[in-house]
Order: sequence, then structure tokens, then C-alpha cells
Amino acid sequence: MTQPGFFDLGRRYESLDAKPDPLAALNRLVPWETFRPTLRAALEAAGQRAKPDTRKSPAGRKPMDEIVMFKVLILQALYNLGDDAVEYQVRDRLSFMRFLGLNLEDRVPDAKTIWLYREALNRSGTAKTLFETFDTYLRQQGYLAMSGQIVDATIVPVPRNRNTEKENAAIKAGAVPEGWADKPAMLRQKDLDARWTKKNGQSHYGYKNHVGIDRRHKLVRRYSVTDAARHDSQELEAILDPSNTAADVWGDSAYRSAEIEAGLKQRRLRSRIHRKGTRGRALTEHEKQGNRTRSRVRSRVEHVFGAFVNDMGGKLVRTIGMARAKTKIGLRVLGYNMRRLVFLDMRGRTAVA
Repeated sequence: MTQPGFFDLGRRYESLDAKPDPLAALNRLVPWETFRPTLRAALEAAGQRAKPDTRKSPAGRKPMDEIVMFKVLILQALYNLGDDAVEYQVRDRLSFMRFLGLNLEDRVPDAKTIWLYREALNRSGTAKTLFETFDTYLRQQGYLAMSGQIVDATIVPVPRNRNTEKENAAIKAGAVPEGWADKPAMLRQKDLDARWTKKNGQSHYGYKNHVGIDRRHKLVRRYSVTDAARHDSQELEAILDPSNTAADVWGDSAYRSAEIEAGLKQRRLRSRIHRKGTRGRALTEHEKQGNRTRSRVRSRVEHVFGAFVNDMGGKLVRTIGMARAKTKIGLRVLGYNMRRLVFLDMRGRTAVA
């Protein structure tokens, strides 16, 4: 084995840029410093950072930089990595180290530090604020919500709990099953917020990620996290984007109801929601053709969910409780928008060239 040279690491990074490295594009395009005030406030509220005027002494090991830790969470979202897995990958991969701004001799955040950092975001519900901060930046860069909006929801599975029917009934009623309070270690491993639902005849357990995307750029503009049992139509108001430049709203038949149609009309929005048959009245051929026409646009939201599965490691989250699920799913949606910005920037530069 030869002795490493002074320029060897630089040459390795040059070879990454020749590919090119998508994380380098993220570093170039995302305004990371704009997130610092929100991140610092969340850490201070959780007691993980002392306010500058209350720090007693500069002695001791310095905490990890909040932007570095935030980038670690983005890596987890982009590649669906657990805490131990992302710690190993940061130590092992040069592209991850460069993304975080770490040199070979620098300290790498360990799994426990990553967990504590994410817990601080859980308690303050900061994921939604971070998402909105980046959405504001996207609009400032000219990526306005245009050409109408598309709404949909996808089930986000979590590890299943093996409970009895009686225990599930108590959980559904909002109570802690009998005897669980006496077993705190077991109770910590039970998700009391996730719910069962059925789709296409199959049972699913977990949460739902409701999203509204703009038709033009396929960026997520609004999202909402609920348990899996909540009907898609109940979150429509939460994911509609009033700033979209067009009035059209596309959605599948789950959003079709007389109440929703009236609500959209009142807001001066045009419904492009799929029609559905009712008992004793099947869809006409004209209505079926209308649904097929709408599907050509509505299918764009499926590309977003496909990116979660195929490009970002799947939809499964290994968390317990609604607060943690909201943080994990929120960071995943934010990570998707960051990836999408890289694609849009690359497409724009290619078109100019």
C-alpha cells in the first residue's frame, strides 16, 4: 500500500464532480444558513443549546453545528437511513463528508447525538417551519405555484403492533389499554397514534401523508400528516394552496362530494376532481372519458410518491407516535423538494445551453 499523497483527497472529490455528485448540487443551491435561526430556537427550547448570554463558560467540547446536524437529517430523508446507518455512511462515504463540510480528522456525529437532535425538532414541531422556509425561498427564486394544483394522499406504513382486539379498541377510543401503564418499557414501544385502514382490499397500518403539488414544477406546496384512518377528503382544506396562479384543482374520486364541490366554487376554484359512480348510477362513457383526461394531469402527483419509494428508499418510517412521524415525514417532503430543485435547475441550465 502506497503512502497517501497531499492531493489525493482533492483528486477523489474531483472524480465525484465528474459524475456529477448530486449532493454537491444541493450544497450549491440550498440556502442552508436561512434555516439556522429556526434550528437554534428549537435546540434552545429543548435545552440542547444555551442561549449566548446565559453560557457560563466557553470551556468543554463544543456542540455540533446545527446546520451540520440538519444536513445529517436531510441525508436520512434522502436515503431512508436510520441513526446508526447514517453515522456509518458519513464515516464511510466521501460524498457525505463533503456534503456536511467535514474533513477526515473532524468529529462525526454519533447515532445518539442525531437522535437527540431530531427529538428537539419533534418537541417543537419545527419540520413544518423548515418546509415553509424553503418554500418561501423557492418562490423567491421564481418557482411559483403555477398552472393549478393536484392533491392526493399516500399511506406511510410503520412497524405493526401485535395487539389484541380489546387493546386495539381501547387505542382507537383514545385510551391506554389496561395493564400497559404498569409496563413503561413496553408502552414506549407501542404506537398509540397510528391506525389501521383498508385500501384495495388490503389492510395497512400507520399514517397518511396528504400533499398538494403545483402542476408546473411538481413541487410539494402543502402537506399534512394524519393517522392512516383519516379520509383523504378531510384534509383537503389543509393542503390547498391559495397562492397558486391558476384556479384548477385535480384530485381522485376520494375528494368528490357535493360539499367539497360547493367549497371549491365558493373559493373560486375549478374542480377537476374525478367523478365517481353511485349505487344505481354508473358512470357514463362521457364521464369515464373525462376521468381519463383528468388522469393525464392528476398522475403527476403519483410521480412524487414514486420518488419517495424509488429514489428515497421507500415510505416506511420506524418511529413511534404522531410527533415523530410528523418530523420524519416532513423532512422527507422537504428532502424531495430539495432534490426537485436540483432537477429543475439542471433542466433550466440545459435549456439555456
